[in-house]
Amino acid sequence: MKIGFEIHVQLRTKSKLFCECSTRYWEVEPNRNTCPVCTGLPGSKPYPVNKEAISMALKVAKSLGMDISKSLVFLRKHYFYPDLPSGYQRTSTPLGRNGRLGRVRIKEIHIEEDPGRYEPREGIVDFNRSGVPLIEIVTEPDMSSIEEAEAFLKELHLLLNYLDVILNPSVVFRVDANISLEGGERVEIKNINSIEGVRRALQFEIARQKRLLEMGKKVERETRHWDEARGITISLREKETEEDYRYMPDPDIPPVDITSFIENNPITIPELPWQREERLMKEYGLDKSDAHTLILDKELGEYFERLVEKTNPRFAATFVADRLRGELNYRGLDFKDVREKESSITRIAIAWFREEISKPAAIELLRRLLDENIDVEQEIKKYTLREDVEMIIDDVLRREERIVRDILSGKKEAINRLVGIVMKETQGRADPKRVKEIISQRLSRWNS
Repeated sequence: MKIGFEIHVQLRTKSKLFCECSTRYWEVEPNRNTCPVCTGLPGSKPYPVNKEAISMALKVAKSLGMDISKSLVFLRKHYFYPDLPSGYQRTSTPLGRNGRLGRVRIKEIHIEEDPGRYEPREGIVDFNRSGVPLIEIVTEPDMSSIEEAEAFLKELHLLLNYLDVILNPSVVFRVDANISLEGGERVEIKNINSIEGVRRALQFEIARQKRLLEMGKKVERETRHWDEARGITISLREKETEEDYRYMPDPDIPPVDITSFIENNPITIPELPWQREERLMKEYGLDKSDAHTLILDKELGEYFERLVEKTNPRFAATFVADRLRGELNYRGLDFKDVREKESSITRIAIAWFREEISKPAAIELLRRLLDENIDVEQEIKKYTLREDVEMIIDDVLRREERIVRDILSGKKEAINRLVGIVMKETQGRADPKRVKEIISQRLSRWNS
């Protein structure tokens, strides 16, 4: 089995690739975010190539360790489809070649313009998206299982988040998957819009091709459409070749001197996920598991480093990587979704760290905070403080003389009855382990 991808990522620029229309295509009514350039009206001419798009594409290419081209030429890729009013799509020659992410080789990366959005069932075209800048990342067919393909896409998604180049978080990338089994031709699957969709599309297509080969039939080289609703691939057409697209340099767009562009627009690469993981282990003494968890959400990892300054690495890692991330995952949230509650989350963490409140109390408070708006400072005051627990324990020991005598006479398990009484009086807000320790300390002094 060989699997390769052509991955399209919309870039987080303010304006489109060849005009000044906004890229926020999903925020307006259909066909309101357009102009003569991005709708391909006769006589319209493209603006100079969007510099933001080139810079972001270079960030991605450099992060993947690619060889950067000295110049960039935009080509016209001809094909007919209702969402392409000019009859061609502008796409560049490779900006970078020969990169790598993990064990997957990256063949090349291009810049191109997004077409509009066509709804075939309704016969409607929306050109708001037309002209939004894309990068196309082309891999070699280095993946040999669905699991490996899924892991690669997750790693790429993480990298793109760190680079802050994704335009629309709800549509991270669109994927064309190429797959072939031994004895069959390569088949391309189009219209996959999520990692989950890639997994399902590959599962179906592998089963389909295996069935054909087992029946002694030939797997034809073709392009197939992924029908998300039905969970199947549908034959579209025979696989096109470059000749079918009649590529030609676009006479309206001068070549871009990339060497000169970089000199005038230096490209800064932020700390990448694998670099942060290594630094967290070295700087804070974290094990690989915690460090890896903390890089999976960029903003969560940044929060960990802010919390470390007010607690310590071991506590901060446990609180953030285990407790906070677990609660966020349960609710389907990322840290950015609760960023406005950061000061309250930190107050809970510090109260737990300083033993102002118990672990169960801290967890309960955190859950309530994530589910609703609460005044954390006031809620902390309502919970049992360390001094209050000791006062309650002393009172229970005075009242429960018979249980105390049983413990002192050798019935050690009776201490659990005292712990239970204290927990009831603190409404479960005390730390039972800590309660047992205090009771044992008190009774050891009595026994002596």
